[in-house]
Amino acid sequence: MADANPTKKLHPRNRHLDNYNFDELSKIEPSLKDFVTVNAYKLKTIDFNNPEAVKILNQALLKKYYHIQHWDIPKENLCPPIPGRADYIHYVADVLARDNNGEIPKGGKVRVLDIGVGASCIYPIIGHQEYGWSFVGSEVIKKAYKNAIEITRTNMSLKKNIQIRLQNNPKAIFKDIILPDEKFDMIICNPPFFSSQTEALQQSVRKTTGIKDAKIDETSVVQTFSGQGSELWCDGGEKAFLTRMIFESQFYRDQVKWFSSLVAHREDVRFLLHKLKKINVKESEVIRMEQGNKVSRILLWRF
Repeated sequence: MADANPTKKLHPRNRHLDNYNFDELSKIEPSLKDFVTVNAYKLKTIDFNNPEAVKILNQALLKKYYHIQHWDIPKENLCPPIPGRADYIHYVADVLARDNNGEIPKGGKVRVLDIGVGASCIYPIIGHQEYGWSFVGSEVIKKAYKNAIEITRTNMSLKKNIQIRLQNNPKAIFKDIILPDEKFDMIICNPPFFSSQTEALQQSVRKTTGIKDAKIDETSVVQTFSGQGSELWCDGGEKAFLTRMIFESQFYRDQVKWFSSLVAHREDVRFLLHKLKKINVKESEVIRMEQGNKVSRILLWRF
């Protein structure tokens, strides 16, 4: 029986181009069996709206493809779909290859900073296991920060190659994270998407119920998104966060080769490119990514 494939048009080097083999993955992570169902097309799948199911799938994928034996996140934290996260890493690898005679630079001398590493530590895991890069991950939420540290501590391949730093100033992005005389080849970021808790919950209700103007209350907000904080929202949402990131980047132009971030809202791209033009960047570009029906973009710039 064929297995459902939630991935389409992924990067050519993405390890998740083929259908998920749920029989094989269930042998690697036996608890996955409890979440596997057969859909109307007689394809094996899981409910991708169920965070616990996605988490168990991630554990199986991380064991099979990235040799990560110990990975877990608190229930309230975002559970990242691994194929899309891997795509971001592969595309920035292509960008770094341009300055390396077309060859992707590998090894610990390549240093990457992940802004908002999250409890999952997923980008550093993929980046190190694929290319051997060393990572610094910043995080403002203490619980997420501690969980990311626990992941690196319990996996020997990550322990010496990924450093997690707590950002004590929620209004700063690079300050006190990029240390004096420290150099990075690439900065990556998956910024907060929403401008408020209420907006985040409204979108969640819309996705699961199909009701465009569903009413919500403050209790629902707290119960549904307790602990996620800046993973999902910040004042002004994605546009405000990236505007601040662009502004701060000019003060680190001599320490960072490339700055980058995901941009979820297509309508924000032109505004952000205009902001980059105002600070006289040497180069900027937008890379389009597609995963199934989802389209996102990587915004890159350098001085």
